[in-house]
Amino acid sequence: MKEIRVGLVGCGFMGKAHSNAWLNVAKFFPLKVKPKMQVACDKVKSIGKAYQENWGWKKFESNYKKLLKSKEINLVDITTPNNAHKEIALAAAESGVNIACEKPLAMNSDEAREMLKAVRKSKVKHMIWFNYRKVPAIGLAKRIIEEGRIGKIYHIRASYLQDWIMDPNFPLVWRLQKEITGSGAHGDLNAHIIDLARYLVGEFDEVVGMDKTFIKTRPLVEEAAGLAGKGKKEKGKVTVDDAVLFLARFKNGAIATFESTRFAGGRKNQNQFEINGSRGTLAFKFERMNELQYLSLKEPQHLQGFKTILATEPVHPYVHAWWPPGHILGYEHAFVNAASDLVESIAKNKRIKPNFEDGLKCQQVLDAVLKSAQERTWVKVDEM
Repeated sequence: MKEIRVGLVGCGFMGKAHSNAWLNVAKFFPLKVKPKMQVACDKVKSIGKAYQENWGWKKFESNYKKLLKSKEINLVDITTPNNAHKEIALAAAESGVNIACEKPLAMNSDEAREMLKAVRKSKVKHMIWFNYRKVPAIGLAKRIIEEGRIGKIYHIRASYLQDWIMDPNFPLVWRLQKEITGSGAHGDLNAHIIDLARYLVGEFDEVVGMDKTFIKTRPLVEEAAGLAGKGKKEKGKVTVDDAVLFLARFKNGAIATFESTRFAGGRKNQNQFEINGSRGTLAFKFERMNELQYLSLKEPQHLQGFKTILATEPVHPYVHAWWPPGHILGYEHAFVNAASDLVESIAKNKRIKPNFEDGLKCQQVLDAVLKSAQERTWVKVDEM
């Protein structure tokens, strides 16, 4: 394969993050096959030309079906709202186009299975954008665990906290509508920490959870701009969770707590976890994403304490492509790192991780938690 012609479907917030990745990946990573930013696609035609020119896409298209049938691309990058993931992925698989899809993979486990079946049948490469796996400090945590340095894992406690919808006058955007997004903070935030737990600790066995919607109605999007001082405006019902908490048991015997919320005042993007093992502990906070805390219980007692490792050395995952030691990375770099892995897997015809199998397994946990919250009982993940 001489080049990977990329088509991006969805030009919103995540579309920007992915466009930046495609624009820069070959500038930093020594790729044998270069990605070509062929077509940006979004149903909102008015954003087309400006978005195309700003991010360096060759063309703009407003119809993804036309894009997939055009044979102009051999990789589609899906960054649309969640309810469009399956439809686009199935069409891409049928057209023999490789697929990268934002998380969560689908609206539910049944959709995710259908997507996985389609990519297996067509034999296209497939990746899900669990970008936090590509943070160097997370890669270091994976290495420390695999080397046995924290021993047998007992606990993981993880939380993902934000506060961006606490204002009751915040409008009813698509992320608050179940028919578009599937779930609220659960699928948006818990999906990330569920995947990190699978990546670092192992497979889930069973879960029990609870969910809560704090603000039941919100101004409709078209009304939101005119709220102040103009009387009562029409509101719509919030149909997803604002917060979800759950407990989990892993198949290897580890136990866990998870929390996601968009109502943690002052927390903008606090994705964090702590993993306790028989020989030590690891702790990570994304707001200090270049650092990993490590405690070894094998040290003499008078020397025991958490050590903060700045994961910016060339020996740390992906760092060789970036800056000298101590020159920190940011949010956008994880997407570039993920794009480099995807390009290499396509070029070398190798399997990529994380992929749609990981997306399905994450979706099974998400679904099991919601079922548990509804039925108020433990639910086996493999039954979803």
